[in-house]
Amino acid sequence: MGYQNDMESLPEEPCLASEEAALAHLMEHCWPGGRSFCPRCGGGRLYELSAGRWRCAGCKYTFHPFSGRWINNGNLTPLTWLRLLHLYAGEATVHTLAAELGLSYNAAYKAVTTARFAILAHAPDARQLLGPETGLGGYLKGKKLTGEPKGEGGQVPIPVFGILERNGWVFIDLVSGLSAETVFHFNHNFHLRIERSGNLVHTAPYRHYDALVLCGDDSLPYEYIRRRADGQAEPKSEFWKFAGGRLRAFKGVSPQRFPLYLKELEFRFNHRRENLFATLVRYLCDMVPDVPELDESRP
Repeated sequence: MGYQNDMESLPEEPCLASEEAALAHLMEHCWPGGRSFCPRCGGGRLYELSAGRWRCAGCKYTFHPFSGRWINNGNLTPLTWLRLLHLYAGEATVHTLAAELGLSYNAAYKAVTTARFAILAHAPDARQLLGPETGLGGYLKGKKLTGEPKGEGGQVPIPVFGILERNGWVFIDLVSGLSAETVFHFNHNFHLRIERSGNLVHTAPYRHYDALVLCGDDSLPYEYIRRRADGQAEPKSEFWKFAGGRLRAFKGVSPQRFPLYLKELEFRFNHRRENLFATLVRYLCDMVPDVPELDESRP
């Protein structure tokens, strides 16, 4: 992001010593206490096959310890995954990660995207965020991240988010029923102050929110924004001091992927005094949710 912490100050982690130590660390998170179970049915009657695979005696599902988990995306070794998360915790850019770990840019980008999805999946509003209002659920096919989905008729949703900061915590809500076009309408006709940086748009306070924020595309009428040189629309909050520059540094982010970046910033701000590496490892080792079950629009 260009705002990375001093990575040399990151704490040393024993699990980064070798592939064996890394695998043991990840296995403890996937199967705590050594209790193995089937990722499909949850059954505990398993028998071991060759090449590190297992089969469930109940549902007959064949799997390996990372099956169905976020970490099963990316084809990285255990040590590479942990080294990547360690650097990502310090806000290393994708270019830096690729160079440090000897990965292609695409491989590093996919791994970081996986980490961002894992963060989003642990947000309290994950059910809504993986639903049709953002289109993010379309990136998942089964338990794997894949493709670049489009909305109906080729249209990509442009969700609008509300930022609410209280008592040192920030909550970033998807504002249902509020479209990007409506935000521009409020600016043009009701003088809701708006500022723009590229395709990133944020507003002055709106209702109980400190600001609204969205990432648009070329379909939006940016010419209607009444430009202000005094920065009056800049939210006055600790979160915005933390996140404003980081948001403006995002380049080429699509409206559909924008929620991933917002929820990452929410996560980093709310856990800013914690060991992010430990939390990221735990998130990455959790199961990928079943998107159809998360879609609240379904009966």
